[in-house]
Amino acid sequence: MTGDKPTFYVIDDDSVLRSLIRGILTNAGLDQAGAASSGEEGLKGCQDKQPDLVLLDINLPGSSGMDVLATLKRMKHSPRIIMISSEATLTRVKSAMTLGAAGFVVKPFTAAKLIAAVDSALKGP
Repeated sequence: MTGDKPTFYVIDDDSVLRSLIRGILTNAGLDQAGAASSGEEGLKGCQDKQPDLVLLDINLPGSSGMDVLATLKRMKHSPRIIMISSEATLTRVKSAMTLGAAGFVVKPFTAAKLIAAVDSALKGP
């Protein structure tokens, strides 16, 4: 972690969902490092801000969330990554976990489910 509180970065093309996640996680005691609406913008932001945790949508304009996941895992400061998608097929979940995702949250989700996934990801190996 970079400071007293874990930092998070949200990469999702839905501005309402980005705001919702920010509200839930800041209320849970985390600090938002930033947010992006595309994979390319998110990668640049993560390189600049070096968050502890990234919440990453699978379906993004430009680069797919799976491509962004693979790139983030190769970074020197690789954050914990939780994938977020309404398309949670077994194949997608397995692929995300194989690429290094620390968790998977299915849309729509509750605040409790998101916080549980974040707690698990931050405590993980």
